[in-house]
Amino acid sequence: MEKRSADSQVKGVSTGTTILAATFKGGVVIGSDSRASIGGEYVSSKTINKVIQVHDQIFCCMAGSLADAQAVTKAAKFHLSFHSVQMETPPLVIAAASVLQEMCYKNREELQAGFITAGWDRKKGPQVYVVSLGGMLIGQPVTIGGSGSTYIYGYVDAKYKPNMSRDECLQFATNALALAMGRDNVSGGVAHLVVITETGVEHVVVPGNKLPKFHNE
Repeated sequence: MEKRSADSQVKGVSTGTTILAATFKGGVVIGSDSRASIGGEYVSSKTINKVIQVHDQIFCCMAGSLADAQAVTKAAKFHLSFHSVQMETPPLVIAAASVLQEMCYKNREELQAGFITAGWDRKKGPQVYVVSLGGMLIGQPVTIGGSGSTYIYGYVDAKYKPNMSRDECLQFATNALALAMGRDNVSGGVAHLVVITETGVEHVVVPGNKLPKFHNE
């Protein structure tokens, strides 16, 4: 993920990050790395939390411009909080994804951020949605994003299985992040993971020195 710099219009904005979400039997895991960079060259922070809670059981991961992503998620939190008060019930996951999609589409010429939204609701259970640059919205059982994702498409295709157990899915997500962080020079730090089920939310942080290793680094 990138923080805006004065010459970002010249260099362009790179999505220096790795984000993912995957459903399992009864829940969903969403996670990311924690590195922020400027221009894809200077690591400005190793401890950015890119997994943002927008409602009780709904989280989103952000990629792209940090300033844009934080502004959109802040507005989404307000919309969803107001919605839950009006409806007197928690919002659906698709509603949260639709709020993000609308803001991204309406501001598609200015925003440089994409999102993965994941959560659990009473209507459809665990769900994952992708809101890409420009405002496309699509639901998927598993998805990855950011510059680090290019290194792990093969792993995700080969290893993801529908209806995995919680522990299997958590290990799958941890392995995928570790592989991406080991290869992508603008992904790194720690792995932030959130497990969302009907019963609640669990935060898991895996330090960089505790991540699994698959090759000599």
